[in-house]
Amino acid sequence: MILYVLRGVFVLLVASVTTIYLLPYQWKGQVQFAEFVSMMGVPLGLSIFVIAVDMLTPNKKLSAVSGVFLGLLAGLLAAWALSHVVTLIELFVPPPRGVSQEAFSNLLLGVEVLIGLVTCYIGISLVLQTKDDFRFVIPYVDFAKQIRGSRAILLDSSVIIDGRILDIAHTGAVQGPMIVPRFILTELQNIADSSDKLRRARGRRGLEILQKLQESPMTDVSIEESDDEGPTVDQQLLTAAERLQAHLMTGDYNLSKVADLRGLSVINLNDLAQALRPVVLPGEAMTVKILKPGESAGQGVGYLDDGTMVVVENAQDKIGGSIDLVVTSTLQTSAGRMIFGRFANELEREHEVPESENPADAPPRMPGMMKESPIEAAPRSSSQPRSGRRNPRRRT
Repeated sequence: MILYVLRGVFVLLVASVTTIYLLPYQWKGQVQFAEFVSMMGVPLGLSIFVIAVDMLTPNKKLSAVSGVFLGLLAGLLAAWALSHVVTLIELFVPPPRGVSQEAFSNLLLGVEVLIGLVTCYIGISLVLQTKDDFRFVIPYVDFAKQIRGSRAILLDSSVIIDGRILDIAHTGAVQGPMIVPRFILTELQNIADSSDKLRRARGRRGLEILQKLQESPMTDVSIEESDDEGPTVDQQLLTAAERLQAHLMTGDYNLSKVADLRGLSVINLNDLAQALRPVVLPGEAMTVKILKPGESAGQGVGYLDDGTMVVVENAQDKIGGSIDLVVTSTLQTSAGRMIFGRFANELEREHEVPESENPADAPPRMPGMMKESPIEAAPRSSSQPRSGRRNPRRRT
C-alpha cells in the first residue's frame, strides 16, 4: 500500500511541476493548448515508464544499486580527469589539414563524451564484479550482508529434512538467527514434487519442519532472497556461507569436508548428535528392548533412544521383551557406536561361590589325609587302561 501511494504521489508531483513550469507560457499565449498538452504528456509518459520498470523488477538488491552508484561516480571522476587531457590536446595540437578549428573542437567534444561513457561502463562493471573485495580497499564500504550479534546459521536441506534441528531449537541452545536461502527452499519444493514416493515424503517433511521453525517463538528464521553463483546447490550454499560469514549446518559428510577445506565454520548435525550421546562404561546396568536377532547365534539386538545399537548375548529368545543387562564392552565404528552386554543374572551366577567350595560347608578331613590330586580326581575315559589291581570279588 505504501508503494502504491508513493507511485501516485510521484506521478502527481511530476504533473504539478510540469504544469507550474508551462502554465505561465500558456497564459502569455506563447504556447498553444495543443503544445501544452503534448509537453505535459512527455514527462507524464516518462514517469509512467519509470514506474513500470520499477514494478517489473521486484527483486532488487541494495548491493547492486550501491554498486552501480559507486561505479558511476568512479567513472565520472575518471572522465573528468581525462577531459583535461583532451583540453590540452585542443590547446596545443593544431587541427589536421583541411579541418576547421570548430570541427576539430566538436570532434574532441565527442571524444570526451565517448571517454565518459567508457569510463562509466568500466567503473560500474568493475564494482559489480569485485564488490566483495571493496571492504579491503575502502574502509566502511562493504557490500556483503552482515548479521549483527550472534553469527547466523545457514541451514542445508539435509538438516531441514532430518528434523532434529527443531528439537535442538526448542531447547534454546541455538541463539543466532537461522537463514534458509531461496535456492534451498526451491530444492525442497522440487523434492516434494518428485514422482518418487520416498523423495516426495522427504520433501514434504522438510517443508513442514521449516514451517514449524518459522512459527516457533524460540527461533528466528528468515529466507535469504539473494542468488549465489554456482553450478550446484552445494556450491551455492558454500558461496552464501562465505558471503554471509555464517555457520553452515549440514548433515552431508562430503559437504562438511569441502566447507572445512574452504575455511568455513561448519556444524555437522551427525557429529553434534554423536557428541551428545551418553557415555556408557563397562559394568553399568541398563534396560533395553530386544527387537531382532543378531548376526551370531543366540544374540539379540536392541536400540537405545538415541539409536545406539545394543548387542546382548543369549537374548535371541527374548525378542519383543525388555531385559536388564550389564555392559561388557563398547565399540566405536564409522557407522556409529555399538554396545555389547550380557544378562545381569548370568553375571551374578558366574560371580557366586558354589556351596561345595565354601570352606565352612566342606566335610571334616582326617589328620594325615592327603588332598586328592587333580589327576586322580579327574574321571577316566573309556579309552584309559584300568589299574593292575583286580577286584577281589569274582563273578561266579
